Amino acid sequence: MNEFEWQLLEDKNLLESCGALKVGDTVRLRPRPGGDIFDIALAGQIVILEDDPGKDLGMLRQPGHRFFFTPEEVEAVATPSILVACIGNIFLGDDAFGVEVARRLMARDLPSGVKVTDFGIRGFDLAYALLEPHNLVILVDACPRGSDPGTLYVIEPEVSPEGPALDAHTMNPVAVLRLAHSMGAISSKILLVGCEPADLGGEEGSMGLSAPVSAAVNEAVHLVEKLIEKERNILCKP
Repeated sequence: MNEFEWQLLEDKNLLESCGALKVGDTVRLRPRPGGDIFDIALAGQIVILEDDPGKDLGMLRQPGHRFFFTPEEVEAVATPSILVACIGNIFLGDDAFGVEVARRLMARDLPSGVKVTDFGIRGFDLAYALLEPHNLVILVDACPRGSDPGTLYVIEPEVSPEGPALDAHTMNPVAVLRLAHSMGAISSKILLVGCEPADLGGEEGSMGLSAPVSAAVNEAVHLVEKLIEKERNILCKP
């Protein structure tokens, strides 16, 4: 196939769907019996149906260098629902940690089914979101635990039925979880990615992250992505 012939294929309209499947769906490859070594290697692999993931390869992307599967050779996989709920107050120094993590995550290319929301200090909105049927909710917040500023934690919070009520002007993840429990059943797995703050603004408040917390933001973004990947691998196993 020469460049002209390949361009004729490129000019064709994209097939947005094939039966019940469409671009963006997650599928498991089930090559028919009797295929070659490549079919065997790809059997059981989880992929996302895309437009043309090899379009930047130029002539190297010709059909002889690609893999093709019929609709009967792919199995739809339910897309996991994962909520990354970022918390923080930009007027209280390092309490804005979650807000900055949300901003950077929103600029990343995250898998389908993953939603990042900056809840700020909207505790009631977060409580309602926790009642929705997600596979996983990752809370991201500043978390004072006594370690060096910038230290990151991954915590599976345990919520007791008793404790302080939610303050409308602050955002305490445990208080929000307690409020959500009082409103209904939480079916989601909950994880908290926390960062040890250096400065929470004091009585006067302040804007901007401290140096150690600012330096931890990118690491926190990668940590959240690893938790997402781990959960998706568990949920998409055969």
